[in-house]
Amino acid sequence: MTLALFLSVLIVSILVGLPVAFALLLAAMALMLHLDLFSADVLAQALINGVDSFPLLAVPFFLVAGEVMSQGGLSTRIVKLAMTLVGHRQGGLGYVAIITSVLLAGLSGSAVADAAALVSILYPMMQKSGYPGARSLGLLAAGGIIAPVIPPSLPLIIIGVAGNISIAKLFLGGIAPGLMMGAALMVVWTIMMRNETVETTPRASAGERFQALREGIWALLLPIIIIGGIRFGIFTPTEAAVVAAVYAIVVSALIYRELSLHSFFEILVSSARSTAMVMFLVGAAMVAAWLITVAQLPQQLAELLGPLVDYPRLLMAVIMIIVLLVGMVMDLSPTILILVPLFMPIVKLAGIDPVYFGLMFVINTSIGLITPPVGTVLNVVCGVGKKPMSAVVSGTVPFIIAYLVLLALFVAFPALITVPMRFFAG
Repeated sequence: MTLALFLSVLIVSILVGLPVAFALLLAAMALMLHLDLFSADVLAQALINGVDSFPLLAVPFFLVAGEVMSQGGLSTRIVKLAMTLVGHRQGGLGYVAIITSVLLAGLSGSAVADAAALVSILYPMMQKSGYPGARSLGLLAAGGIIAPVIPPSLPLIIIGVAGNISIAKLFLGGIAPGLMMGAALMVVWTIMMRNETVETTPRASAGERFQALREGIWALLLPIIIIGGIRFGIFTPTEAAVVAAVYAIVVSALIYRELSLHSFFEILVSSARSTAMVMFLVGAAMVAAWLITVAQLPQQLAELLGPLVDYPRLLMAVIMIIVLLVGMVMDLSPTILILVPLFMPIVKLAGIDPVYFGLMFVINTSIGLITPPVGTVLNVVCGVGKKPMSAVVSGTVPFIIAYLVLLALFVAFPALITVPMRFFAG
């Protein structure tokens, strides 16, 4: 009854158009009334305590770092470097897009920002060279969603806070599956382009490649600094966010000289607004999570899924199907904040590694970013590429299938994630 009440209020609130944060608070208030615990003071205090978390300090700094990288010339130099490496191959611009997606993922951690940058830079070039429009936009959208998986990643921070999972381990564990996602895109793109005839760029000389590497080296150093610093205990993920922001500002303003004072001010304003939205959503979710615990909703869910506890792979498969369906109609962050507190107790009861679960959850919800009707990245690609949703959706289908196959392999063979995770974590 309690679980049904919470979900009913939450779903109805979202369906009538209430913002997710307010829907969460309304569902939490319904639980408080049901449990005869309602108090405005307690509600306000729980909301404040929900964002009183040291790891969440990373959010504004990573947002600033991502915005600065997009506007400060780091993204364009990454594209130029990839062009000199694989631009001459059959379907070369697609490979450029995939390599750039992986490299940008290690810079910004934002699927929306990466997808927008990829479409604005590469799509006009792909159009001019005769690439199929739907396939091109589908690839660019699919490449953009690698960003939440490879560190630095805001979703990994959010799921670390929501599920009380080590963010450092999530960061190190996200490297291998992110690279596998890029490899999956390359396989699909190779198959798709076998019978296509498109223009290719001339093979770059050794001098041109060296020049592109020299210009892009400052951008390439950032993920190395972040991962290396976390791996060897030089700084925490939160401190890494500050390092990333300062590094991006220095490189963009003093080395590339493409960051003006006016654009930096706009970046700060934009990042402040995004931070406020994220923090309010996290705060509301933490209120709901507290009441979920008080109302013993995880225990009720455990009773429903209890028969699967002795079969961890089957349990993970069922959870992943539920998350996939929810992710199709809800954005990434709300899905994490609503479902993770519900699933985490039963995941631990089944003996599933919380870091593995967190990574699987983020990979799954990232796929939802390119599935209709809500897909945030899908909408961004449609807007920037000026194409209807139907055309872009048809172009993403082969890549979504590839991601789902990869997700199924991760469920069947957890070692594909856990073994590289232990390797990077030492």
